[in-house]
Amino acid sequence: MSQTTLLHHIGATPPEIAAALEHRANIIAMTQSAEDAVLIPRETGAWSHDLRHALAARIARLHGLGDLSETYGARVNDPALAPVTDPSKDGAAQGLAHVCAFMDKVAARTRDVTAGDIKGLQDAGVVDADIVRLCEIAAFLAYQLRTLAGLRLMSEVWT
Repeated sequence: MSQTTLLHHIGATPPEIAAALEHRANIIAMTQSAEDAVLIPRETGAWSHDLRHALAARIARLHGLGDLSETYGARVNDPALAPVTDPSKDGAAQGLAHVCAFMDKVAARTRDVTAGDIKGLQDAGVVDADIVRLCEIAAFLAYQLRTLAGLRLMSEVWT
């Protein structure tokens, strides 16, 4: 099975887990395809590949996954966007305070997101298609973080 972001971050994989993953190689491949579609799409809208990776790194760091955050952060080629990877920074220096605040809320307090949050993005000039793109990034990261946590837990149980 080829190396994917998810497999890279599982850590030591006991034979039982490796065998299970081998039987589910299609799910691992589809997860990587989803990551690529969200983080390096052909049509980026307002959000460059660098910004998408910076936001992914930010979300991973918000959830305490420094290793995954570093992986995504290393894919940010624009040094001006590097601070966006850090949730302690508000993104104002990059003109992205509204985006960072929205992504932080969606990633850490999803149940608190309201129509007002969407309206705030619209008022800041973000078009609906780009709001959807932000939500795709957040949704994929939520899936990936949970999948990674589950696989790491399984690996711990088997070792």
